[in-house]
Amino acid sequence: MNIKFCIRRIVSLIILILLSINLRSQNNNNLNGFIPEVGQKGKDVVWVPSPPELISAMFSMAKLTPDDYVIDLGSGDGRVVIFAAKIGAHALGIEYNDDLVALSVRNAQKEGVSNAEFIEGDLYKCDLSKATVITMFLLPDINKKLRPKLLELNPGTRIVSSTFTMGDWIPDKEVKTEENPNGWNTAYLWIVPAKVEGAWKIGSDILTIKQSYQVIHGSLNSEGRTSSISHGKLTGSGITFRIGKYLYAGEVNGEKMIGTKDSEGEKSDWVAERMH
Repeated sequence: MNIKFCIRRIVSLIILILLSINLRSQNNNNLNGFIPEVGQKGKDVVWVPSPPELISAMFSMAKLTPDDYVIDLGSGDGRVVIFAAKIGAHALGIEYNDDLVALSVRNAQKEGVSNAEFIEGDLYKCDLSKATVITMFLLPDINKKLRPKLLELNPGTRIVSSTFTMGDWIPDKEVKTEENPNGWNTAYLWIVPAKVEGAWKIGSDILTIKQSYQVIHGSLNSEGRTSSISHGKLTGSGITFRIGKYLYAGEVNGEKMIGTKDSEGEKSDWVAERMH
């Protein structure tokens, strides 16, 4: 047999073997998929998975129902979105890393949830207007940067953050889990408040409100007498405050507030219209 021919056959066989090994390796990688590492760098934060008990506490605090639309900012491997989907809510994960997006899709398929969606995107640029619940596990500076956008969401939208706060926007509620005592065990809830700052007319009286997130203060001018607002609070579109012996409670609906005021069981209705 020609020696050169034998050499060519051997070289061809080696190439075929190497190609076969490479193909099997690619198939295995496609089968197993991307496996993230705790602490790996992302666009703005490193990846750290949320503990399941903390996810449960977050959604319990937000009173999640199947009627909700959840958006998870920086959704990682998809576990928060999948958890929400199992409760019955429609859930969307926004993640910058395309490998994590693909992994999340596979994880959702494995869990058999069809109401979970994942997109590759920048959380600063994505439309959040459909959300009734926002979840996140980011960093304080990122939370503060997102804060103006979050405050523009519909009043009553619940925002839940793992571990990190929102600057001077004090949370409406805080919960600690018994697990992970050294970290990743605290959840914070904020409820987007209605915008009420300004002057309102109640009959012939003038109600002037100053607002700092969900906390309000101000005064009521009635027939030349001024009384201060105390214990003022917004919970979404719900508003409560006290003026003298009266406790006011009502709902904000755009340019109007409607409610009742109570003094030792004696109730009466009140209506306020925004002044321009």
